[in-house]
Formats: sequence, structure tokens, C-alpha cells
Amino acid sequence: MQPNNSKYRDKSREPSYTVAEPTTLLPFLLGTLKGKSRNNVKSLLSRKLVTVDGKPTSQFDTPLAPGQVVTILSVSAPKQDTLPFPILFEDEHLIVVNKPAKLLSVGNEKEKVRTAYHMVTDYVKSQHIDNRIFVIHRLDRDTSGVLMFAKDEATKELFQSRWNDIVTRRGYLAVVEGTPRPERDTIHSYLVETKTHMIFSGDPGPGAKEAITNYEVIKSGSGYSLLDISIDTGRKNQIRVHMMERGCPIAGDKQYDARTNPIGRLCLHANELSFTHPATGQPTTFKAKMPRDFNRVFR
Repeated sequence: MQPNNSKYRDKSREPSYTVAEPTTLLPFLLGTLKGKSRNNVKSLLSRKLVTVDGKPTSQFDTPLAPGQVVTILSVSAPKQDTLPFPILFEDEHLIVVNKPAKLLSVGNEKEKVRTAYHMVTDYVKSQHIDNRIFVIHRLDRDTSGVLMFAKDEATKELFQSRWNDIVTRRGYLAVVEGTPRPERDTIHSYLVETKTHMIFSGDPGPGAKEAITNYEVIKSGSGYSLLDISIDTGRKNQIRVHMMERGCPIAGDKQYDARTNPIGRLCLHANELSFTHPATGQPTTFKAKMPRDFNRVFR
């Protein structure tokens, strides 16, 4: 019986191919669907997403004769046309979102919870069931702001292999306790992670990772300062550790010695990501406005 996929069918995206010479279905599909692996093709067959003269089949050895028409059905997941957070940009290669605080970028073995990765995956699959996303970088759970995923493996691999060449700026805004001295500086250290997953600056050596953070005070008041920050390296908890070691922990960061939590969250926001677009070669910048509640700290 043909599966009732009509509710989610997008017939405009259902390619058809006419058989030119006697063969069987699997070799025909492998030779016709360029870019699809053997496993991809078998998955289409197992889900009865292939028809021969309009009749669905899952048999890889179905005989084909010249003139028969093979069609690949297009089945989308139930629609999720929007995300619960803003999409800053989307094209065929990339999707860039404004991740809220308290949401994991990507899951891990310890925490099986809904993540930004899961949500964006559902969104792209609502457009076509075969769509995927790939992790390029991450933000800490409690950090909000610009988060980018690749929509194809080639783009992911390009960013990961040439990150320092492609990405020109990763900018952040942070509210810290007190005012760092000097008010404009570069912090350069080597970060070490303990067995309890705390991170601190130590001597360069095995396991230590170089970390470079640039900061400048934008304004100060009520015992806090707003900093414009950029990082030359993307180490875990890098900004949080450097601000703590400068004597000005990020507000709300109890893990790294903050004494206050004025807005009920970590006051760290990834406000800018600049890079050379891998497809167009054009300089590209995406920005996420500072959360409104950051300003409440200075009232």
C-alpha cells in the first residue's frame, strides 16, 4: 500500500528520470542520483520514496525497461516554519541565529536536553526532510548571541580547517563587576582545565591552550562596567576566566567568582561575527543587539 505522505509532499521538488536501457533499480539510482551514497539510496527505497511508473517500491532489484519513469518522492517533516529565537541570516550554505541564554548550543553525553542544534535541525528539515546542519562553533549555555551553523559538509570543513583565515572578528559585550585596569588591554594566557572542569590560566605546556582576549570599557556605573570584547582564540570559558583573573568577573558568573547576579543570567553576549563568506568571497558581518536587560544594571 502506498504510504499516505501527500500531506507533506512537495511535488515541485520530485525529480523524474526516464530509463534508457534495461537495468535494475539500485544501479539505475546510483548512476542517476549523483552525490547520493549507496546508503542514502537504500534509505530512499526503504522509506518507499521511489516510484516506478507511479508505483512505490522498496525492492532494490526491481527490473527496469526502456521508457519507464522513476520518480523520487519529496517528503518533508511536519512544518516548523519559525524558530523560538531570531534567524539573523540564511542562505544555501549557512544559517545564523541569535541564541538565547540558558540554551545549549549542542548536546553532550551528560545532558540529553533540547538544544539550539536540535531546534535549527527541525527548522531546516521542515523545508525538506533531507536537509541537515553542521556545527561550526559553539557558545556556552549561558552566553547569548550570534551562533552559526553550516548547511552542508563542505562549508563546515572549510570553516573548521581555515577558521583563523576566514573569521576576522568574534565580538562580545559583557557586564563585569567593577572596572578593569587598564580600561583597554589584551589578556594573553594559557588555559588549563581541571578534572572538575574548572578552567584557569597556567604555564604553557602539555594540555595548556593559548587564549587571547581584547577588551575595552564602554561605560561604568553602579559598580559595573560594560565591555566591548573580541577574542583571537575561541577557548572554553575564555572570556569568563580572563575577566575573573583581571579582578572583574562577569556579573552573574557564580562559577568564576561573581558576587552579584543583577539580571538572573550571565551578562555575556556574542554581539558580532565577521568572516569571509565561503561561497561569495565577500566580507560578511552579523550582529545581535545587546540584550535590553544589560542596561538595567546601570540604572
